[in-house]
Amino acid sequence: MGPIERFVTSAVLALAAAGCTLGPAYRRPSVPPPAAWRTQVEHAPPTWPSADWWRGFGSSDLDALIAQARLANDDLAAAIAQVREAEAQVTIATAPLLPTLDAQGTVARQRSFIPLPGAGTLSYNDFSPQLSASYELTFWGNWAARSAALATAAASRYDRETVELTVMTSVANDYFTVLELDDQVQIAQNNLASAQQTLQGLEIDESVGTTTALDVAQQAAEVATLSAGIPPLLQQRRQTLDALAILIGKTPQSFDLAHGTLSGVSQPELAAGLPSGLLMRRPDVAAAEAQLVAANADIQQARAAFFPTIDLTASGGWESTALKTLLEPGSEVFDLAAGLTQPIFHGGAIRGEYRYSKARYAELLADYHKAVLTAFGNVEDSLIAVRETRDQLEREQKAAEAAERAYNLSQTQFHAGTINILTVLSTETALFTAQSTLAQVKLAHLQALVGLFNALGGGWQR
Repeated sequence: MGPIERFVTSAVLALAAAGCTLGPAYRRPSVPPPAAWRTQVEHAPPTWPSADWWRGFGSSDLDALIAQARLANDDLAAAIAQVREAEAQVTIATAPLLPTLDAQGTVARQRSFIPLPGAGTLSYNDFSPQLSASYELTFWGNWAARSAALATAAASRYDRETVELTVMTSVANDYFTVLELDDQVQIAQNNLASAQQTLQGLEIDESVGTTTALDVAQQAAEVATLSAGIPPLLQQRRQTLDALAILIGKTPQSFDLAHGTLSGVSQPELAAGLPSGLLMRRPDVAAAEAQLVAANADIQQARAAFFPTIDLTASGGWESTALKTLLEPGSEVFDLAAGLTQPIFHGGAIRGEYRYSKARYAELLADYHKAVLTAFGNVEDSLIAVRETRDQLEREQKAAEAAERAYNLSQTQFHAGTINILTVLSTETALFTAQSTLAQVKLAHLQALVGLFNALGGGWQR
């Protein structure tokens, strides 16, 4: 074994021995899940949502909107591009694990002066094609860099899934809001028409002297109030449609929806699977862990910078003054070299990088712990929202029915002359309030269901 071979072998062994102490090996942080959810949703077995969870609402319009958003949403397109960026970084990080090879060819016309009496100058051609190869043996540091890039690419893919889930839930929430506003507009218009009909009757009664001008004025004020409440609802509807248009990648000017109602939307029954399975179904938690894995690899890479690097270079080819003799054995040239570089003093940069990577890992560890706790909290909040809004919906339905009966009775008794207009106005206001509140609670319950789908990961799993 020659001196170069012995030198390279010794350096590789030293570097390999150093690699064994680069650590630490990544271990998933332990965050014990709760044994069960505090809030239980009745009439629904513990389960996890399917990947097409939005179809449970039974709306073909919602299906079409989500399909369009998955195809054209700009946030999702940006997230997909970020995945491609991260995958390209993996290719870049993998490259140092392989040697580089370059080809070079030169053709030169040279003239040399010969310092002898009568010799003059000598002109000749120089042909020199060569191949050169180089390899830097910082194996463990390069491998750690590749591991970090792989983990970062995984985090980008999980982030993309999180963005997609967020976009889909936003589409569902905005769509249900549009339907709720349609219901509110319809309720307001119905109440306005009823109030106008009552006003017309009072005006007739006033003309024959069976009612007072005060009664007419009070009802006219009620009509004006109901009429003034409609434009803000139409404004909110248009603004929500504009937000929905942006979500599906369209200009607000080119997008509209036919008027609908929340009454045509189904309310899927959904509970939650066991808490122990949640962390495998949340892409945001998976992304937080992937970032932690990348940070752990960064520590290894920073640790590797303390140890020597070995540079191996080789070049070979031919050099001749004539093309006809270029490939003859006498024209062969080659060069082999090996070098070792040991960091000694870099102004604290290497140690600072190492300390930074460890601090960064501690930061991401806290982020991961928070992501896990937030995931459990999201589910609990969503479960209580689903249960309580469903209970409220049942009660508001009864309240609206009772208010409608009271209003109908007041109309009958008013025309019979047994009550005055103030009682009618009171029942009219109560009916409008009950119907409006019922529409709001319907929306709240549907959005609570969407929130639970989101908190459970929307059907995603590792």
